[in-house]
Amino acid sequence: MRHHDSIKTSSGRHTSSVVYSILIIGFIYTLHLVLPVYVTSSFLSTFTDERTVGILYTVGSIVTILGLFSIEKILKRFGNYRTSIVLVLIQMVLFYGFITANSFLMISIIFVLSSAVVALIGFNLDVYLETYTDVGHTGGVRGLYMAINNSAWILAPLIGSILVAGGTIVSVTGGLGATGAMSTAVATVVTGANYRNVYIAAFAILFILLFLMYKNLRHFKDPLYNHDSLRTTLSRVFKNDDLSKLFAANLILNIFYDWMIIYMPIYLHQTVGFGWDQIGIILTIMLLPFVIFQFPAGKLADRGWGEKKIMSLGFLILGLTTCALTFISGANLIVWAAALFATRIGASIAEVMIEAYFFKKVPPADADLLGSFRITRYAAYIIAPIITAIGLAYTTSANLFIILGLIVLWALRYSLTITDVV
Repeated sequence: MRHHDSIKTSSGRHTSSVVYSILIIGFIYTLHLVLPVYVTSSFLSTFTDERTVGILYTVGSIVTILGLFSIEKILKRFGNYRTSIVLVLIQMVLFYGFITANSFLMISIIFVLSSAVVALIGFNLDVYLETYTDVGHTGGVRGLYMAINNSAWILAPLIGSILVAGGTIVSVTGGLGATGAMSTAVATVVTGANYRNVYIAAFAILFILLFLMYKNLRHFKDPLYNHDSLRTTLSRVFKNDDLSKLFAANLILNIFYDWMIIYMPIYLHQTVGFGWDQIGIILTIMLLPFVIFQFPAGKLADRGWGEKKIMSLGFLILGLTTCALTFISGANLIVWAAALFATRIGASIAEVMIEAYFFKKVPPADADLLGSFRITRYAAYIIAPIITAIGLAYTTSANLFIILGLIVLWALRYSLTITDVV
């Protein structure tokens, strides 16, 4: 067990202060990641058609998976600190390319590489945080880390709308203030032309990230990483009943996320009839549970409630509320915002329990297992569109919510049968 309050780095600083630094670093990292998320597909579509954009996202996911399979060997040779610094420098070069390149081929290569690099930097931060976190505090620390990171997802639409609009927020509904400003986010992303402003901002944020990592993490001492082959690593997962169930639950949760990211805005706009300004408000409200519930849920798990029960409760709420979306008719903003808020209550609780359980069970030395665990997120990027395509071939778009809800409820088969961490 790692004692959160007593271990010190070689510079004499308490581990807890390093953890707080990592929380800030995580927020800066996530902010640089999220800003382009809101404009990248629109930016790419200025060079090519939507179908090709979809292919690029798939290729990016595949390259990311390959990178995560290789990261353990890289850490073993160069260490987590040097690897993370080099990756941030590479990301800076790639974002400079987003700002300056005009060739579709070059933009495509940059996008695919950046997709992988950003995932690997997130992996490095996982290793830092796990190494400095006592097992008994994993739920609370992970919950706080995720809540802080997710707050960037709420701030980014506002910042992005200002940047894409050239520094001026003009709400489609004519309203100003917090609600009006946030409502501009999606609409501006769809109609704005100043996409490169967002990449300039993200590029600048990377300088802050680089400085904070150098200042706070340069004394990091790597654990003795395991060096198993891919085949051995996967065998360890499948032979460990709890880990294999956790991987399956995480895959299902990320299928839900990716399906919603791809499909929900289109459904709200084309089927329900909301304007993009209204969708911006709905999506902002929808994301709030990730900031509100993840830290308390993580603390409850640390206090003996058990990840198993809380995770199962999250999946139950998520599955039932997702199925209920099928029966909502009409473009009532309050109803849709409340319904999607309810789904994310379940998702946020399930997510933090999956994270807490994994990092309590798996030590930092098992970077190969962490890489495999993160791969489930990107495998879902490939699976989610397939589910949508098959579902639409046999049923209506509204009924897809029932299909997705049932898939989520299937995760209870795994969450209810894992063994709680003692």
